[in-house]
Amino acid sequence: MSPDYASMYAAVEDDGRSLPAIPFTKVDERFLRQIVDDPTGEKPGTLVVNTTDKHLYWVLKDGKAMRYGVGLGRQGYSWKGRAIVQWKRKWPTWTPPSAMIGRDPKLEKWRQGMPPGISNPLGSRALYIFKDGIDTLYRIHGSPDWKSIGKSASSGCVRMFNQDVIDLYDRVPSKTPLLVI
Repeated sequence: MSPDYASMYAAVEDDGRSLPAIPFTKVDERFLRQIVDDPTGEKPGTLVVNTTDKHLYWVLKDGKAMRYGVGLGRQGYSWKGRAIVQWKRKWPTWTPPSAMIGRDPKLEKWRQGMPPGISNPLGSRALYIFKDGIDTLYRIHGSPDWKSIGKSASSGCVRMFNQDVIDLYDRVPSKTPLLVI
């Protein structure tokens, strides 16, 4: 039985905000949420981001994984290694790092943070990635730009469809191990 993508990617009312439906028929099916055989070899309860295939895996029991399509950092902004999801937020405020503002001065107006909302670059949820107790400034987050999934377009963060990051957020506790390969 194939997944019910129409339900998975339908419009969502969430905390008083309306997220539009994802036009899933315009998306390569390999980037739509689905349970697959686990290709990672990691223990259940681990997140794995495969930067080559542009997939995020939530490793399940019995050799399975929930696979999500992701958008990743442009060449030169990507990173790899082990870390943890230190904490997570619903409808987060986005604060661009100083280096990003330096590259794009139009972002100066958000130095103190962009309020949550459907046009906020972090989307509906954000998982904050720390390595050795230090904030990497990288996030796994929703994106209002569904066309960016499957591409290298961000400044290094892992972008997901808002509907997918809500699903992931509900599955993943804080302190979850993360491997980016």
